[in-house]
Formats: sequence, structure tokens, C-alpha cells
Amino acid sequence: MRCLILTLGLLVSDTTLCLVKVQGPTRCTADHRTHENRASEPLDRGPYFDVSVSRNVTALVGKTATLNCRVRNLGDKTVSWVRHRDIHLLTVGVETYTSDQRFVASHFPHTEDWTLQVKYPQRRDSGTYECQVSTTPPIGHSMLLSVVEPVTIIIGEPEMYINRDSTMNLTCVVRHSPEPPLVIYWTHDHEVINYDSPRGGVSVITEKGEVTTSYLLIQRAQPADSGQYTCHPSNANTKTVLVHVLNGEHPAAMQHGGQLRLANLPFVMISTTLLTFLNHPY
Repeated sequence: MRCLILTLGLLVSDTTLCLVKVQGPTRCTADHRTHENRASEPLDRGPYFDVSVSRNVTALVGKTATLNCRVRNLGDKTVSWVRHRDIHLLTVGVETYTSDQRFVASHFPHTEDWTLQVKYPQRRDSGTYECQVSTTPPIGHSMLLSVVEPVTIIIGEPEMYINRDSTMNLTCVVRHSPEPPLVIYWTHDHEVINYDSPRGGVSVITEKGEVTTSYLLIQRAQPADSGQYTCHPSNANTKTVLVHVLNGEHPAAMQHGGQLRLANLPFVMISTTLLTFLNHPY
């Protein structure tokens, strides 16, 4: 009787697993798992974090902040949330373990998401929070919460001067907002400005982004256009500037050696001032 000894080798590629006989034909079986999925799976298939959905969070002061932690292959382990600042245990499972009831954990059955909500967050709540799994030893995934308060300015505030018959350009800037304000509107002496009024020559340009800027343009300014102008972002504090339209006279600020602020500055000068504000550390 002849005995044929076969030696098997295992070759792994990104798309195929091949069983190779040293003697005899090659037989290949397709592996339908992607290389990315295989690379992200721990060999022991124990709990691990899906870091692609567990990200840092920016929240507004007073608006509920939500930190989401996705744990795969949790099994019978427990998820907890810990605040790094004081190593304070906040929640275990969906139970709150702190006297500060603003911290609430939630989990929907048959999902892998464990969520920590911080209600009415303040700037002092900013910092690192860790999602922990009760393995031996425990494993954790840290996330950074940044609680910000949007800043609103009007370039040239609190008082500006403009020559009669020139174009008034008021520039309102909103910073530190997780998302652009849905709307920004302007008021003049506490009345909403009507851009379609018979006066004409009044328009607004708003550029939304990480920093949102609204330009109020009033052509051929007249003394009646003097007064308080207020910028109203929908998700930030308002800001007001007092505008004086001059009839060729010198403002008192100039007569007394004070600083003169003009609302009809050339656009390049306004842009320079705006860039200075944007680059200023707050």
C-alpha cells in the first residue's frame, strides 16, 4: 500500500484564503469579509470599541451634550462612564452613580451604543470622559467634551461714526458655534429692519460657516439712520452698536482726542479688522 503524505500551507491575501497542497492541484475558497473588517476584529472576539463613531463632541452652554460610545461584542460585560477630571464614576449601565442628576446614561436594547447625556452643560463640564468596559483588566475609550459659548461682536463697537451720503457697513461676527445660526436679523432702535422698505438701499449679506459673518449695508446714509443697531443670531447673544451719521461736523470723540470709529471704512480695512478678531485667542 502506498501512502501519500500531504502538507498544507495557508496563504492569506486581502481577498482570498487559499489552501495549497504541496502535491496536487490548488484549491481556493473566497473569503467574503473585507480586509478592513478582518483587521478591526480582535483575535479573541472580546469587547472592543468602534472608535469610528465614538468621537469628540462640542456642545453649546445650556444645550444637552451627548457622548456616544459603541461597544462591539460586549457579551455579559458592563459599560460605565467616568469623568477624568476627578476620576468620578458617573454611570454604570443605565444607572446614575453621582448626585449630579444632569448626567444620564441610556442604551437601547439590541444596539451597541451606550450614551452619556449631560443636561444643561456649563463650560466647567468641558474635559475628558471615558467609556469603560468591565473586562479584566478594564478597557476604556476616552472622548473630549468641549462646552462653548458663542461669541458675537460687531466690528467697531460700541460706537461708530459715518459721513452723510456714504454707505454704512456694519459687520457682525459669530464665533465658537457648533453649527451656524439658522438666521441672523438686524434691528434699528429695537425695530426689525425691513429690507424692502420705501427707503431702499438696505441689504444684508450673510456668510455661514465655522465663523458666520453678517454684513448690513445701508446706502446714502442720512441722519435719520443714526441710532442703535443690534445683530441677533439665532443661537448666540446679541450685540449692539451706536451709529452716528455726521453732517460734516467732527464727533465729540475726535474733539476730545478720543478714538474715531467709522462705519464707512473701505472693505479692505474691515477685512483686516475681521482677520485680527478671528485670530485673537479667546
